[in-house]
Amino acid sequence: MRAFAEALDTIPMTLAENSGLNPISTLAEIKSQQLKNPAGRGRLGVDCMSKGSNNMKEAFVIDPLIGKRQQLMLATQLCRMVLKVNNVIVSGSGDDDY
Repeated sequence: MRAFAEALDTIPMTLAENSGLNPISTLAEIKSQQLKNPAGRGRLGVDCMSKGSNNMKEAFVIDPLIGKRQQLMLATQLCRMVLKVNNVIVSGSGDDDY
């Protein structure tokens, strides 16, 4: 679970890096704002346009929840399939039952 959470951190870090921002400090800033506002009022994201606010609702950046949910579910299923194939290959290697 920890590795999956770290993998999800690459999304805002990549957005920040592609926008010319420092990815580590940008991610740290977003996480600190999340801790300050645990109720979830406002959608936090990377301030790519340098407007001074990470609130995506104020910046009129709207992504449908159903699309993001589907993308994360598909990515999770893909990772599970890769791990399952890897386990089959590892457990089957070295067996010569001819």
